[in-house]
Amino acid sequence: MKYLAAYLLLALAGNETPSGSDIKEVLSSVGIDAEEERLEKLLSELEGKNIQELIAEGSTKLASVPSGGAGGAAAPAAAGGAAAAEAPAEEKEEEKEESDEDMGFGLFD
Repeated sequence: MKYLAAYLLLALAGNETPSGSDIKEVLSSVGIDAEEERLEKLLSELEGKNIQELIAEGSTKLASVPSGGAGGAAAPAAAGGAAAAEAPAEEKEEEKEESDEDMGFGLFD
């Protein structure tokens, strides 16, 4: 991921085809030693491809992935009305508060 992030940073800066040495320079500026094998693999995978098109293609694929939602609350609301849906939500909220107390410290302590 760090190699891809460095590649994208360079692309954003205007370098449309970053080289291995460019990526190594970015990584070394934050104290990361680049592994030659991983770097070469990334560059071979991205060779001759437009990064904007790859991002757009990835976004369309990501949009088709289910991301959850109100799965647990949707069934009670449909079957028993709004009152049935509110009760479990309140119980979950109370459990969450109790679990915070068990940790022994608060956010602003």
